[in-house]
Amino acid sequence: MVKEFNILITGVGGQGVILMSELLGRAAVADNLRVRGSEILGMAVRGGSVTSAIRIGEDVYGPLIPTGKCNALVGMEPSEALRNISYLSKSTLVLLNTVVTVPFTVSIGESKYPSLEEILRQLGKAADRIIQLDAAKTAQDAGSRLATNVVMLGALFGTGQLPIKTATIKETIQAHFPAKVAPVNIKAFNLGYEACRQAVK
Repeated sequence: MVKEFNILITGVGGQGVILMSELLGRAAVADNLRVRGSEILGMAVRGGSVTSAIRIGEDVYGPLIPTGKCNALVGMEPSEALRNISYLSKSTLVLLNTVVTVPFTVSIGESKYPSLEEILRQLGKAADRIIQLDAAKTAQDAGSRLATNVVMLGALFGTGQLPIKTATIKETIQAHFPAKVAPVNIKAFNLGYEACRQAVK
């Protein structure tokens, strides 16, 4: 029985953060797991912050992850992962897509983008385990950069920590996408899964 497992997915508008959480939620329900979730949408259509929380387990009653109680953080964009550092603890596993998507506030000169090295340094102070992936390149290898989010989903399952069965999430992905693009997304998932398995060895 799963007591509590908290996943935070963070990125910017257009990266498929909400779709990732929807797929996770459906797969959790299919595996008869108790699941709660919430979403925070910034100026999503303009590259604003998007954050989604998925909470799984019998001891989960509310949709919001308490500070410091995130088991796994999936950072679709490095600076957005850093923005949510308060949810991390030393035991949190951070999966980071290293491809930068410059936020809207940087584009208009209202803020500065930190270097990837600085982002990793700050995240490393909060969490002991950080796995880096160039998910966009992996998605391209699978057949479409649009599958970057599914690569990261595969990487999340590649950690071996999720209470959801890998077969269930694959069935959920297969059912969600049209027949023409489903194989690309399954390949993207598998490549992300294997990349993470190699990283955690």
